[in-house]
Amino acid sequence: MSKIKVGVAGYGTIGQRLADGVAMQEDMELVGIADLAPTLSVRALAENDMIGANGVKYDLYLVDGADKSSFDALGIPTAGTFEELVGKVDIMLDSAPGGIGAKNKELYQRLGKKAIFQGGEKNSVADVFFHGYANYEKGVGADYLKLTSCNTTGLIRTVDCLDRAIGIEKVAITIIRRVADPGDYHRGLTNALQMDKAPSHQAVDLMTIMPHVEATGILVHTPVTHGHIITVLATAKDGKKITKDMALEAFRAHPRIRTVTIDEGFRGNASLFKYARDLGNRRGDMYEIGLWEDSIVESGNDIMYAINIPQESVTIPETIDAIRAAMKMQLTRDEGTAMTNKYLNIGKFKK
Repeated sequence: MSKIKVGVAGYGTIGQRLADGVAMQEDMELVGIADLAPTLSVRALAENDMIGANGVKYDLYLVDGADKSSFDALGIPTAGTFEELVGKVDIMLDSAPGGIGAKNKELYQRLGKKAIFQGGEKNSVADVFFHGYANYEKGVGADYLKLTSCNTTGLIRTVDCLDRAIGIEKVAITIIRRVADPGDYHRGLTNALQMDKAPSHQAVDLMTIMPHVEATGILVHTPVTHGHIITVLATAKDGKKITKDMALEAFRAHPRIRTVTIDEGFRGNASLFKYARDLGNRRGDMYEIGLWEDSIVESGNDIMYAINIPQESVTIPETIDAIRAAMKMQLTRDEGTAMTNKYLNIGKFKK
């Protein structure tokens, strides 16, 4: 069976990791990446002889408006135009800045190519608002899919996990949100916590993906860069009591949830980031979300818990799931997510 040919538009925080994720899939081929300028990410790739994950050679294509001479001046090789890249692939992963993906869609449609968009685009850009575990089958054969945001992706993993094991009626969430990615300066230097209006979009998005669950939430921006923390209060259907043991059993079985404890040394978001680096993970990434066993508490019939969201990398597995669904590589949630997990080495620590 021939490999599915994939291109990546935008080689920024998410695009770098999408390219690496595709390069790790043995049933996919990374045809190339596309960008506008010789950013630090592109320059670092060039300094590494354009070699990315799994020793794969990354061909760089230039989007409209790019100044080829600026790449030439730095000795960065280019392979052609963005349209040429799109013409060579079966499906595009679009991680361009918000709003650009919608414009890129016009090219994808003209050339008859499928595409997957990241959370920064409006939902209207896609046919399906997608999550690998919660609604995989809705994405099967779809032309245009859009991923949930990093927070929503991790949040849905846990709510879907409990829902399938126990049955969830509603959730109330509080998001302690990192204000910017490492290396970003556009948010400025801050010494404040900023409130968002409730409900947070993550709660609304969860209900879009899982309409049978009622969700509401509050979001607080914090002046940190490594990871979000979300607390969740979950209520089961029909007044059923959720015990800590029931929740813990479900969470421990999920490949993309890493249960940790404070006594082990996982004191917060920075602990998980450092652990990922100590594991030797590329860029210090972790595909799994962290869930503190110590945070799981019973409140009447409800259960409360806290999770860590590695915002730079958490959406990568679900994006690979989306390729599998859109291209009909696997037709079911269990088969599709299992293949993604296999090639990304997700959940191996649980064996």
